Amino acid sequence: QVQLVESGGGLVQPGGSLRLSCAASGSIFSLNTVNWYRQAPGKQREFVASITRSGTANYADSVKGRFAISRDNAKNTVYLQMNSLKPEDTTVYYCSANIRLTILSRSQEYWGQGTQVTVSS
Repeated sequence: QVQLVESGGGLVQPGGSLRLSCAASGSIFSLNTVNWYRQAPGKQREFVASITRSGTANYADSVKGRFAISRDNAKNTVYLQMNSLKPEDTTVYYCSANIRLTILSRSQEYWGQGTQVTVSS
């Protein structure tokens, strides 16, 4: 059974930093592209960043220059380093990942349960 587990959220003051983690647990063949999204109550889900297995990163304009996505393929974990945080970054952050369970299986998309980030003084 494969699970994506996010961690690292919390309360931080404006201008502060947090590092989110998205770890894939269970037996998997490959962890491919991983995405970070965020969604506030009553609002549409917003793309934040993505990273391919080879390390190519992509960012939403709203976080460029402040957030950095990285991965450790040996640990099947992706990180989102968030710097210069603003109150408008407050919301729940989710990761999704394209995962191939075995060499013979097709890739599927999995989602984590989300982690709350609150930026407030």
